[in-house]
Amino acid sequence: MPSSLLRKLAASALTVIGVAAGGVLLPQPAYAATICNRFCDGRDPALSPGDRQPVSSTLYGRRFVVHVDDADAMAWGSVENGQGGDQVWLDRSFDGGRTWVDSRIGLTSIPAGSTGRRTGMFNVDDWANRGVGALRACGKAGDRPEITCTPWARSTWNAWDRRTAAATALMMRYDRTTGLFDGNGWWTGANALTAIVDNIKRSGMHSYEYAIATTYDKNVNTRGGQFRNEYLDDTGWWGLAWVAAYDVTGDVRYLNTARADADYMYSYWDDRCGGGVWWKTDRAGKNAIENSLYIQLTAALSQRIPGDTLYRGRAQAAWTWFQSTGMLNGQNLVNDGINLSTCRNNGDTTWTYNQGVLINALVQLNKATGDTAALATARRIGDALTTSGYLSPNGILREPNESDTCGGDGASFKGAAIRGLGVLNTATGGAYDAYLRRNADSAYANDRDTIDAYGSHWAGPRGATNHSCQHSALDLLNAAP
Repeated sequence: MPSSLLRKLAASALTVIGVAAGGVLLPQPAYAATICNRFCDGRDPALSPGDRQPVSSTLYGRRFVVHVDDADAMAWGSVENGQGGDQVWLDRSFDGGRTWVDSRIGLTSIPAGSTGRRTGMFNVDDWANRGVGALRACGKAGDRPEITCTPWARSTWNAWDRRTAAATALMMRYDRTTGLFDGNGWWTGANALTAIVDNIKRSGMHSYEYAIATTYDKNVNTRGGQFRNEYLDDTGWWGLAWVAAYDVTGDVRYLNTARADADYMYSYWDDRCGGGVWWKTDRAGKNAIENSLYIQLTAALSQRIPGDTLYRGRAQAAWTWFQSTGMLNGQNLVNDGINLSTCRNNGDTTWTYNQGVLINALVQLNKATGDTAALATARRIGDALTTSGYLSPNGILREPNESDTCGGDGASFKGAAIRGLGVLNTATGGAYDAYLRRNADSAYANDRDTIDAYGSHWAGPRGATNHSCQHSALDLLNAAP
């Protein structure tokens, strides 16, 4: 039967056929919508070529299990060690388990005289609508009100290794309505999109390339237009995201937007303290982050514009000014900004992203100009970052005042830091392989849930997640050898 007809039937309460644990087919309750990918929802689990059981839960001696058919990207639920009247069903989520629009799908009960029951098979994802999904099995004893649910699980479709699984978990947080992550993440959304683009480059998986055009089309005319707003560092993050998008797609509109962003940043360069880009349009402060991003963006543009001298010159001038401020301190770490009274290093926190973004900027400057001193400086910062007991306790990167909740701006900082270190690692032939591998192994072992969503602490324990913590972990996995 054609998939389109099955969907129409589903809209008018299609009856699904469930499968008992003993193989007996019995009619099951109707559910609201049928998804058809390779196969349609409600497929007989007996037809599955595989049965992986990643998660389970127990309640009053009953065992509830999610079974996954990785080949077809489908799953089903079962109850074992039960009795007549016990129930099992599936919930399906398209936002990483925060909500589930499909609840109690495949609901079925153990028949009298049996001890087990299983649902039909349901698709994990909704390919036609770009829904990136997860399923869990839930159930209850027939004679008790309590309900138990397994953790969320999914197939290995678009998640065949650490990197692609983390990318898929990040895309569970992509809002197709806004074209941003977690609804409205702005500069953190630029970093998340960059991590997705870098994953395309690293893994060759183009399944989520649609996010590039979706994000662009839905947001290019918002705020100040061309991804500009009152924060110059926000503009820099987006400019770099569009450089990465251009590299993957070859679409010149992304490169043009990156140029517009760099030019906008330049319009907030003046001679106060000898130069530098202001952090915000109110011209109240000059900091390391927007100036490091400016160097990186202008040096990256110079590499992609044949015959360029304009952006190369701006990148060189910005690095000359940056060195004059002393923001790169005697320990080869970058402090947060300058004191406008003295025009010198303000001594504020050495956030991880200030290290990684300047590292990336200097690698790009070296590529654009051949400046070997810039690469040597990047190497000194990389060495300081990876050996600092403050920023890398026990060899695992940790943000100062790292949150358990993935809240605030800082949840994105480590992603930018490790991205820059990864670029330096490539430029130096693997000098930081051991550090990157150690961090990736630790995060994978200690900071990951059953659908490869990551928290903030790469050394563990795992806490909450959001798109900022998730892209930071993806940045790490993209960078690790």
